[in-house]
Amino acid sequence: MKFLHAPWRWSFLSRPPCSHGGCVFCNLLEKDDPDDLMIHRGKHLFVILNKYPYSTGHLMVVPYDHLALPDHLSADAAREMWSLLIQSRQTLARCFSPEGFNLGMNINDVAGAGVRNHVHMHVVPRWKGDANFMAIAANTRVVSYDIREVTAILRREWAA
Repeated sequence: MKFLHAPWRWSFLSRPPCSHGGCVFCNLLEKDDPDDLMIHRGKHLFVILNKYPYSTGHLMVVPYDHLALPDHLSADAAREMWSLLIQSRQTLARCFSPEGFNLGMNINDVAGAGVRNHVHMHVVPRWKGDANFMAIAANTRVVSYDIREVTAILRREWAA
């Protein structure tokens, strides 16, 4: 296996744990960072650009509350999650013209959840050929954009 050095991840790996055992979403909400990847703050949930995306514009819709299952969302939060999921997909469609989307959530680590016990919905734009041999054969993911530029584009479009 080859190693691709990613020193920008050090701030994520070295930050002190939050009250929920180091949950990246809770940690994000506990600090005031103007450089975060936040796209929108709603009443019960927020929309954030995935820092380690599957594809350009990979968004996540996340409740403020640290909840392990979607069953634990209040009725208002569940409605807002669905609404933000739709708005996220529409915003990505306008900004990047993807040919398709993956929408969903992974609950617990055996299902592929990278953030355990803080439920969130993924909105992943997809294009033909966006998944290639690099991730499978070379254990390497190619990111061909500046994440700050994508954040700025999505924030402007969301506000419009």
